[in-house]
Amino acid sequence: MDSPGRKLLFIKLLHTAIWVFFNVVIFYMLYAVTLGSIDKWLWIGYGLIGAETLTLLLFKFYCPLTVWARRYSDSPAANFDIFLPEWLAKYNKQIYTAIMVVILVLTAYRVL
Repeated sequence: MDSPGRKLLFIKLLHTAIWVFFNVVIFYMLYAVTLGSIDKWLWIGYGLIGAETLTLLLFKFYCPLTVWARRYSDSPAANFDIFLPEWLAKYNKQIYTAIMVVILVLTAYRVL
């Protein structure tokens, strides 16, 4: 495999690993607020999601890894930079934003 291909593969693997990590964080948060377990891990999760949100804002709603991967591919596919099905890569932000809104509402309900 050529060097750009190896670099793109590395980015895809890294992007997928980070995506999996944030899924664990988000689904822990959903689990915690559903059960009313308002603990330090929930607040750490909010911090991590907040950092991710700020990163996306700084990069005009693109993941920095997507920006980096664009150097090695001109593919129009939504999943050119991550190992996800095309539909999930395309609607990832909308899906997880909706889940985070549920988490925020449940947290407010539990805390207030």
